[in-house]
Amino acid sequence: MRTMQPLALWPAAERRRIHGVLTDIDDTLTTAGAITPEALQALADLRAAGLQVVAITGRPVGWSVPFARRWPVDAIVAENGAVALVGQKGMRPHPSPPPAGEGVKKIYQQDAATRTANYARLQAVAQRVLREVPGATLAQDSPGRETDIAIDHSEFTHLPQAQIDQVVALMRREGLHATVSSIHINGWIGAHDKLVGARWIVRELLGRALDDELERWVYVGDSTNDQLMFEHFPHSVGVANIRRFAAQLTHRPRYVTVGERGAGFAEVARALLQAHAG
Repeated sequence: MRTMQPLALWPAAERRRIHGVLTDIDDTLTTAGAITPEALQALADLRAAGLQVVAITGRPVGWSVPFARRWPVDAIVAENGAVALVGQKGMRPHPSPPPAGEGVKKIYQQDAATRTANYARLQAVAQRVLREVPGATLAQDSPGRETDIAIDHSEFTHLPQAQIDQVVALMRREGLHATVSSIHINGWIGAHDKLVGARWIVRELLGRALDDELERWVYVGDSTNDQLMFEHFPHSVGVANIRRFAAQLTHRPRYVTVGERGAGFAEVARALLQAHAG
């Protein structure tokens, strides 16, 4: 298993080649549920330097809309890759990205008929989870979800590990994909995930194949549901709070920051910007 190295050991030559940042949101950009001024400035500084910035999250699209409007990002891919929010005026590569504050539009990986059928099935599975798993509750952001379901395990309630495992097993028996983030257990129907969502949005935004330029992107995350990205990207970073999941990680990030959550993301941004300025 890969040993996580201090971020300071990431060679400047490799950092200099990075032209895009993919990042988780909860407990990676946010601290105690909100983005800090430091992390928000880090996003702005990255885009001002000409780097693409895309957030990829298990959060619902409805929850993500205000952030897509206010944060200086090129897109937010929500619900583990199923739906994205991009600038209303179109999807344009730098140097003319959609300005922060502009209206956003939704684009989907699945057609409307598929989403409608899946939604009904997902709600039935959610009700089964609530009936059969002691203490299970829907995530409070559930009204904003269109393509998945989420059970809260650490945001507003505490669900013991045994019950988390029970929820995951039940979702998978029902044919759902299931992952565990730092706060929720997410379940959905379809072949998408964070990596598929990343490939999709790079193709939509830039008309390019992400896998052809992996050495020029970095992924930043904090939890077990980021493992696929940690495994796939040669440049991956865990903010320091990733250590609480270390025993559960089959695939670890290559580097780890000193700071936790938003402070850790800002640390990654500084490392990139210093290399680009050198």
